[in-house]
Amino acid sequence: MERQGKRMIETVNLTKRFEDVVAVDHVSAAIKDGYVFGLVGTNGAGKSTFLRMLSGVLKPDEGTVTIDGAPVYENEKAKLRFFYISDDQHFPGNGTPRDMMAFYRKFYPAFDCGRYQKLLDSFGLPGNRKISTFSKGMKKQLSVLCGICAGTDYLFCDETFDGLDPVMRQTVKSLFANDMEERNMTPIIASHNLRELEDICDHVGLLHKGGILLSRDLDEMKTTIHKVQCVLADGDQGESLKGLEIMKKESRGRLLTLTVRGEREQVEAVMQAAEPVFYELIPLSLEEIFISETEVAGYDIKKLVF
Repeated sequence: MERQGKRMIETVNLTKRFEDVVAVDHVSAAIKDGYVFGLVGTNGAGKSTFLRMLSGVLKPDEGTVTIDGAPVYENEKAKLRFFYISDDQHFPGNGTPRDMMAFYRKFYPAFDCGRYQKLLDSFGLPGNRKISTFSKGMKKQLSVLCGICAGTDYLFCDETFDGLDPVMRQTVKSLFANDMEERNMTPIIASHNLRELEDICDHVGLLHKGGILLSRDLDEMKTTIHKVQCVLADGDQGESLKGLEIMKKESRGRLLTLTVRGEREQVEAVMQAAEPVFYELIPLSLEEIFISETEVAGYDIKKLVF
């Protein structure tokens, strides 16, 4: 996908407290346009608070949030640049999907009414039915359609896929991909489920106890961390693999499974020089990559996220 433009959201030392609880603790991040930024963490990690400060709903106690250098809080012009899909959705008591279209048209001049109606029909959401009678999944779908059709540069999504069935999740991801391609929309997606982000995100940050524990570009991570399965010479448990940074090692008989850091060419060269009985490089999932990285940092991601 071609990356265009120079838009960017930036947070510097972003902090929010609720009495004695530090919900977000000095978080600095740069979110470039045209990329999907995923924010993963357990419930209570600070994801929703972070998004509410990004959207200007909450005022930071410390630090700043800017879009292209302009502050977000109490800045109406900046707020026209994004649409916020809250996990805790609120709709007018007697409101219908068509009422929501009329409401958002007042705030977002680029709201695409024709597309909105077509998507309502495609998703099977009745335009004149009271939203209060919708299921959780239907309400989530409606929120996504409102956000997509608002035509904003950024879309903030708090647990957007929660409550959607697998087919609908893929449909929503396809909508995101289309708008990224067509108009360079930038989604920022918060989720407690790392697996949900793997096939859509370009960059993932792990939020734990209000702070960013790990933030990585996925393409970079996938090209610098590898899983190697190999059988070495008798009695060799990896001692011959000189120059290889081994992050994790497991053995089952003579079969070694290694998680190593380095460029693929470097790993291949070290393995070939060791003259193993056999070896192969196996692609790592995003979950495996994060587990490896956080274990090095002294954390167990399985307790933090899953």
